[in-house]
Amino acid sequence: MFKSARLKLTAWYLAIIMLISVLFSLVIYQGATLELRRMERIQHFRQESSESFRRFSMPAFVLAPEVVEETKQRIRLALVTINLMILAASGAVGYFLAGRTLKPIQEMVDEQNRFITDASHELRTPLTSLRSEIEVNLRDNKLTLVDAQELLRSNLEEVINLQSLSDNLIQLTAYQKRNGTLPFEKLSLDEITAIACRKITPLALPKHVVIKNEVKQYFTNGDKQSLIELFIILLDNAVKYSHENKRIILASKKTDHHLFISVKDEGVGISKSDLPYVFNRFYRADKSRSKEMATGYGLGLSIAKKIVELHHGSIEVASSLGKGTTFTVKLPLKYG
Repeated sequence: MFKSARLKLTAWYLAIIMLISVLFSLVIYQGATLELRRMERIQHFRQESSESFRRFSMPAFVLAPEVVEETKQRIRLALVTINLMILAASGAVGYFLAGRTLKPIQEMVDEQNRFITDASHELRTPLTSLRSEIEVNLRDNKLTLVDAQELLRSNLEEVINLQSLSDNLIQLTAYQKRNGTLPFEKLSLDEITAIACRKITPLALPKHVVIKNEVKQYFTNGDKQSLIELFIILLDNAVKYSHENKRIILASKKTDHHLFISVKDEGVGISKSDLPYVFNRFYRADKSRSKEMATGYGLGLSIAKKIVELHHGSIEVASSLGKGTTFTVKLPLKYG
């Protein structure tokens, strides 16, 4: 599709460039022929006044008609040659520029196709599970009330998973549509992280995971709800992949122009091969994909990265298998 579009766009570039080139050549040719005609008129005038020129011993200037015609032919040949050279050069340049023009569109379409493919794959799993369980139990003539209740509980879990996936997709799409239009205000980071810690604490208690909030009272510009969501995602991720009786530490530091907030856990860690992809949509490391450690669809960190980008910041991850993971958020410093 894009190859055909690139060729069509190149053709339009060529048509526009050659139209301008041909019109410019016609103007040049018309000007040259007018100049030759003027010279012919001057020659004719001098021929008529030859006696006066001879009286003053001035030789008459003679421009033969064949010289005029030959000059016109040379001008035409030069203009045709120049236009052919422009055609060849503009064809190559136009093809290159068409590719550069269509590249962002192609990347966007490819991204949408990947998104649709990934979302379809993630939706297929719970839907297949629901269908299989229902079909198997419908064929069971000895299905008891207890079995039916167990089936409904299992189906409810899958429905909850589907709802979670749907909510995350809607949330990610909403952040992608905003393009930096979040309503910013002066915010205290220690307040933001404190709220996030309170919301995550109920998830940490069953595993006896301790969350230590050491973030200082630094101020920045931002959207309160989205920043709370950012640290909820990072803390939730840390709790999921932490073993029992471990710690999660939030820390902060300030430079002249930026704030750095880190979320460090003592969990299973992430392999070096997985680190470059952790912020990709639907990406989960091997252990996570097998659901040995936690459930999820791999959208949380994608949402977190988008929130950070909307705040004109960046997010990085460092990890070692078996030793834990640290996510570091870098935000612009607006208030000291």
